[in-house]
Amino acid sequence: MGSAKKSSASRSARIEEMRRAEKARERRNRLLVIAASVVVVAGLVAGSVVLVQSQSDDDGGAAADSKNSGKFVTGADGVRKWEGELGRNHVTKAVDYAVSPPVGGDHNPVWMNCNGDVYTDEINNTNAVHSLEHGAVWVTYNASADKADVDALAAKVKKTPYTLMSPVDGQKDPIMLSAWGHQRTVTGAEDPNVDAFFEKFVQGEQTPEPGAACTNGLSK
Repeated sequence: MGSAKKSSASRSARIEEMRRAEKARERRNRLLVIAASVVVVAGLVAGSVVLVQSQSDDDGGAAADSKNSGKFVTGADGVRKWEGELGRNHVTKAVDYAVSPPVGGDHNPVWMNCNGDVYTDEINNTNAVHSLEHGAVWVTYNASADKADVDALAAKVKKTPYTLMSPVDGQKDPIMLSAWGHQRTVTGAEDPNVDAFFEKFVQGEQTPEPGAACTNGLSK
């Protein structure tokens, strides 16, 4: 019992720290926007650089790196880990991912908001993968999922920074959890593996860009 309370307190403290960090990043972003609006010339130069980079990404195309070489290897804890390369290029075209939902690979330059965001319609995979790169856990479900489980998971997501949730009709199991390079199936909202996955992978060691924003992105 004492260990469970300690783990819960630790998780709550980490979530609170992520909320504070997110608010601090938002304040910094506002200051940067103000500074950019004053220094017009610098803003124009930066815009030119972004445009050139965007054109470069377009020229590369999505098809070249859309199929990431590798395969899932299932661990003793039931989590499937992607063994192989996962591209991290920014692309503006559709990406044909090797698995559904995807667990990484080339993605859109704009992330889906993942500050406990729950989407009732399907979202673009390429934006969601960018969220995974920032350390988010993506909860997905198909039409076979029990409504009570969907509602309970949505409530959990809404309380947890660096998470998002959406339907994915093409996935093979009713409820799945995904992080960058990792994925597992769960039986429902009460499955203890839900908390275990959140504990390990929300801003976990697998995160390519720890601390990157989960707000000010795409909200559908």
